[in-house]
This record gives sequence, C-alpha cells and structure tokens, in this order.
Amino acid sequence: MSQPEDHYISPFLDYLKFQKRYSQHTIISYQNDLRAFFRYIGAQFGNTALPDIKTAFIRSWLAELKQQEMESKSINRKISALKTFFKFQLKQQVIAISPMVAIISPKLKKRLPQFVDTKDITTLLQYIEFPDNWTGKTEQLIMEVFYNTGIRQAELVGLRELDISKSNSSIKVLGKGNKERIIAVSGQLMHKMQEYIAGKRKTHETFDKTYLLVTAAGKKLSPRYVYNVVNKYLRMVTTIDKKSPHVLRHTFATHLMNEGADLNAVKELLGHSSLAATQIYTHNTIEKLKDIHKKAHPKA
Repeated sequence: MSQPEDHYISPFLDYLKFQKRYSQHTIISYQNDLRAFFRYIGAQFGNTALPDIKTAFIRSWLAELKQQEMESKSINRKISALKTFFKFQLKQQVIAISPMVAIISPKLKKRLPQFVDTKDITTLLQYIEFPDNWTGKTEQLIMEVFYNTGIRQAELVGLRELDISKSNSSIKVLGKGNKERIIAVSGQLMHKMQEYIAGKRKTHETFDKTYLLVTAAGKKLSPRYVYNVVNKYLRMVTTIDKKSPHVLRHTFATHLMNEGADLNAVKELLGHSSLAATQIYTHNTIEKLKDIHKKAHPKA
C-alpha cells in the first residue's frame, strides 16, 4: 500500500480529534501503532491494499509483538487502535468487512492499583518541609491538589485560575473527551489556592495569567515537571514501586472507599465514564477488611 499514512491514517486521526475528541496523547499513540502495523505489513506481505488485509496478517503482527515479549497491556492498546481504525474504514465504505472481527485481546493480569498509606500521606502533607520559596509553594500545592481532588496529571497542568470558584469552594476540571466536572474542595485547600494566586501577583512581574500553577519563571507547568515533583516527594515517604501522579489519584479514590464513600460518588469525582473503571478500588477496600479481620479476629 503506497503512503498509507496519507490515504488512510490522516483522515482517521482527524476523525479521532474532531469528532471523537480523543486526547492528543491517545491520538499520537494510535498514530504510532498504525504506522508500525503498516510498516510490518509492507515488509512481510508487500504492497497490500487496505481491503486485502486479512485477519491472518494481523495475527502474524501480534505474534511478532508477543515474540518481542511486549506486555499484554501494550498489545491490547494496539489491538484497540486497529479495531477503531478498521471500524472507521468500514463506515467510510473503504472495506466491506473488518479483519479485526476474529481478533481477541489477550487477558490482562488483574493488578490492584498501588496507593500511598494514610500515615505516609499524613507525613507528607504535615511533616515534610517544602522549600521556603516559590518553587516550594508550587510543589506543595501540587501534592495537596492531587491528593485532595484525585485529578489526572493533564487536568492539573490545565487547571486555570477561572476554574477556581471561591464562592462554591470547588474547581472545574476539563477531563478526557473534553468532559467537564465539578469537584468540591475543602475550605483549607481553597484558602491555599487563593493565597497562591495572590502570591503569584506579588512574586512575579510577568507570569502566565491563565493557569493556576506556574514555575518560578512564571511559566505554565509541563507534565514532566509535575511528574518529577510527585516522584521526589513520594520517595521521601513511601517504598511502593510506582511514585507518579496517577498513584495519588489511586490514593484519593482508595482512601475515600476505605472511609465508606459511595461508589457512584467516587466515579463522578474521578470523571470515569462507567462504574467498571471505578470498581477496581473496591478490591483495595476488601483487601483492607481482610487484613483487619486477620489481625483482629481470634480465629482468623
């Protein structure tokens, strides 16, 4: 197939961006997956028209990925990219039947999301000393907002000053698929955000006036900056394997569930589209109950 990116991939990516409103991260991932797939098809099967791509070709590619010891999670994402791509081509009447109909995604090992213990979070937020400068104030607020709201890294980076409602003590978050949600915050956190906004105007002569959090140079934070901050401070208080912003999201949800929060309420706070994604946190709660029973019950 000559220049598949131009003829088939580009319109598909436009569809994801403008109609499905997928995130830029997902679009880039799908683009990379599709280009890798077409490179493989070209190398193994020659110049193949899109309607002539068979299920066997796809199985051959997936087997190659498996041989490379790629994780099932990554293979599943590539399968998802191909399924969405060929479904689009079906709608465009480029193909009569999708070669993905007989492709089954490999089963994933169920792993409970890692989270930070309550005592370690308490140590982090009450006893760790943050630098007494603008960088320290920014780092502290990053950790506070993540733990108190459970928002995603991209949502925190994109949090604007106008999204902070002092009157309602809430923040407005733009989540996946450009879906907005409102998250109530404590009076204490709201006060810290208001102090930060006021301090920004006193400390910086020029700064990004759109976004809540900025660097010492007054610039919008980058995802890498945020990740490094979280990783640095979690290393001070916990030995869990993963020390990322997403772990703080897991921590937020798990602590809510452990304190008896309603599953539907947690789903709304996290911005999940279905309960299935939220139910994973009930397993952490069950494991905690089992642990309490084992330690406390005389016959356990």
